Amino acid sequence: MSNHVYKTLELTGSSSTGIEDAVNTAVAKAAETVRNMQWFKVSETRGHIRDGKVAYWQVTIQVGFTLE
Repeated sequence: MSNHVYKTLELTGSSSTGIEDAVNTAVAKAAETVRNMQWFKVSETRGHIRDGKVAYWQVTIQVGFTLE
């Protein structure tokens, strides 16, 4: 197993569907420009309330990727 050096970035995804979709949205968008993503960690979950109901979710994640 080779040694790796990871860099992390913080992203916030949002979704009106749910938490998992918010994470998937953030990861998919990052994948358009970031290579070698290896893992993510949820650091914050919050949401917006409208008319007494959850209108959408916001999930902040840290994404680790290996440096080339």
